Amino acid sequence: MLKIRLARGGAKKRPYYSIVVADSHSPRDGRFIEKVGSYNPLLKKDDPNRVVLKVERIQEWMAKGAQPTDRVARELGKVGVVKWEAGSNPKKGQPGQKAKERAEERAQREADRAAAAAEAAANPPPPPEEPVIEEPVAEAVAEEAAPVEAAAEEAPAEAATAEAPAEDEAKA
Repeated sequence: MLKIRLARGGAKKRPYYSIVVADSHSPRDGRFIEKVGSYNPLLKKDDPNRVVLKVERIQEWMAKGAQPTDRVARELGKVGVVKWEAGSNPKKGQPGQKAKERAEERAQREADRAAAAAEAAANPPPPPEEPVIEEPVAEAVAEEAAPVEAAAEEAPAEAATAEAPAEDEAKA
């Protein structure tokens, strides 16, 4: 398919465009069939050299089936070669499907956090109970330790009597 489109030229930050007839599959600044005009966006809008067109050649190419791009059609509409109307894209400013899904997830997380905070505010947790140290427990520990000490005192006496006969056998 043939297109009448802009091919960029010029230096960095100093654009200059050639209006060319090219195959739609060829690169933007690549191979073209014929140069049919030029466009210099740096010139003032009322300057006659801002857009220069070979109108007869453009009409011939359009008769052969070449389609102008939107920007070229706008300039051709000013000359009267074609009737140009602004395209209507009602979804232009709307976010895409994935962005909508992310926004819904974010809103759901915020709603969950708000609900959890409201629930925590409505039902405060009970204050933690402090362990109560009772003095009778300390006395019970002391009483339990007393029999152990008494048993320890009795054990050496028995051990001493058990060692005595062994000493007597050693003397004999």
